[in-house]
Amino acid sequence: MTSVEAKLKERVKELTCLYEVTSIIVNSDYGQLETSLEAIVYCLKRAWQHEKVTEAFLTVGEYQVQTDDYKTNMVTLKSNIKVFNKIEGQVIVGYPSNKYTIDDFLIEEQTLLSNVALAIGNLMERKQIRESEAITRRQMERTDRLHILGEITAGIAHELNTPLANILGFAELLSEKIKDKETVRDLEKIMDSAIFSREIVKKLMFFACEMPQEMKTVKLIPIVTNVIKLLEPSLRSKKLKLTKSFDNENIELRADTVQMTQVMFNLIMNAIYYSPQGASIGVHVLESNSHITIEILDEGKGIPPELDDKVFEPFFTTKPIGEGSGLGLSVVHGIITSHKGKMEHKRNTPKGTIFTVDFPKL
Repeated sequence: MTSVEAKLKERVKELTCLYEVTSIIVNSDYGQLETSLEAIVYCLKRAWQHEKVTEAFLTVGEYQVQTDDYKTNMVTLKSNIKVFNKIEGQVIVGYPSNKYTIDDFLIEEQTLLSNVALAIGNLMERKQIRESEAITRRQMERTDRLHILGEITAGIAHELNTPLANILGFAELLSEKIKDKETVRDLEKIMDSAIFSREIVKKLMFFACEMPQEMKTVKLIPIVTNVIKLLEPSLRSKKLKLTKSFDNENIELRADTVQMTQVMFNLIMNAIYYSPQGASIGVHVLESNSHITIEILDEGKGIPPELDDKVFEPFFTTKPIGEGSGLGLSVVHGIITSHKGKMEHKRNTPKGTIFTVDFPKL
């Protein structure tokens, strides 16, 4: 074979490889991206001058694929894979080092490798854009649902307030007039149920942002400390160990004292409820130049990934019937949002959940 024929053959192999890689990328299933990347490394193997001994390796993000006989001690050509101008991986083609040197690679092969790396980077960028769009769409759908639910909830709360006040008021009047002890006990049960229902209505109004706020500069640590003291009996009953740390005892925040107390009470009580006997709970208050962060850590079972998006939805609860209304975290989320804060959750290590509340500083 003449030199011209050999060069022409190599160019055809390179163009064929680039065409196949492009086709693989165009038809990639983002849910099975590893299969597409594996197909690409085998395309590279066939495109090189000494294809029988060529091996390829590719790593990008969470993915890592290679041909069957790739070894780390080979003589190699490399090209970085950039995703949004940041190096996220490499694509490598190699020959056995005992028979070949770097001079056995062609200049055109380095160009081909760079083009393949560019195509893979574009694929990863499209994947990230699609995932970001899906997250944004879910957040918008959730916001719409919460807005509609907030309007319905506000209406229900207002409608229930008056009859509940009447039930409670007339039951109290009757209990003062009636002397029969058994009837008085029944009236007390009616009043207890009315008070319980009124508290649920109050939570509904918190969720619907119908409760007036008294925003003022408050010291955060005394609020946290008072809530912890209030919950000490619950901590003792489950023999839980509480660790607390505060970056600064004088941290100040612009907030509604009652609502901030409710936030801390709900989050710590939630950690207590889901913690097993003898476990540890952490309450940390951190301060940076621009933010104040509260972390509540527990060692419970954690939140399953499939429930991540539902945790802050109203009326959603994993507690048994009768033990929770499903409003606690949604009310907390609403209060934090009204204070211009953010609330997130993530897995604790080795088990459990960390709830993080982030507020802008004054």
